[in-house]
Amino acid sequence: MTDINSLPFHLQLLVREYGHSTYQLIQGLKDIEDVAERTKRATAIVQLMLRLQPALRDLPEIQTRLWNHLHAMAGEDVALEAPVALRSLTVRTEKPGRVPYPRTAPKLRVYGAAIEALIAKALTLEDADEREQATIQIGRTMKFLYRQHNKENAKDVTILKHLGELSGGKLTLDPTLVDSENLFEMPAAPAGTKPFIVPQPQPQQREGQNRDRREGRDRDNRGSGFGNKNGKKRKKGRSQEPQQPPQ
Repeated sequence: MTDINSLPFHLQLLVREYGHSTYQLIQGLKDIEDVAERTKRATAIVQLMLRLQPALRDLPEIQTRLWNHLHAMAGEDVALEAPVALRSLTVRTEKPGRVPYPRTAPKLRVYGAAIEALIAKALTLEDADEREQATIQIGRTMKFLYRQHNKENAKDVTILKHLGELSGGKLTLDPTLVDSENLFEMPAAPAGTKPFIVPQPQPQQREGQNRDRREGRDRDNRGSGFGNKNGKKRKKGRSQEPQQPPQ
């Protein structure tokens, strides 16, 4: 019997999930030389794996997952004509590369690196109207982030100053126009839009729900033996016979 602890970690998880006997059946596929017969046996093992884990039936692409688990436990050298695409096992064995971490912090931490990326994208716009609209949207987002970070509202002059610092003075707006038209404020909801209200049950529906709840509670009490027809609790033990007076 194969020692589970001697296997690689990803195989230990699969063996514990499907059982050691299933792993032994998968290892027996190496002894079958005919690829068609080996695939037929593997199909039966996949159905067995699904029976052992019935909760997996509702997952999307369950056949792809089961066949790749079988492929991982069988090994790369076991050729199979699987009905789904089998992933290479090097994904499980090779160590992934280190994800590069940004070394430079954003110039203004309150806005983060995303605003700097938006500003860099806006600087590439050649059309003046498009650049102006992009600048307004960026300033509006900056004001929202400033309010979320500092828990206080920011003046438009402050946002324009920070916008100029981050863009190197290339993205500018008229302060008077920004203040008069409230360009940095989030647009209000369109006229005629009704707020979403959770529908509440009507009084008749609420009374019917309460009546059904009471009837269900009464049925549970009668079925559990905690009450009788008169609503009184039954006494445990044998009933005592009335004592006869001495002769």
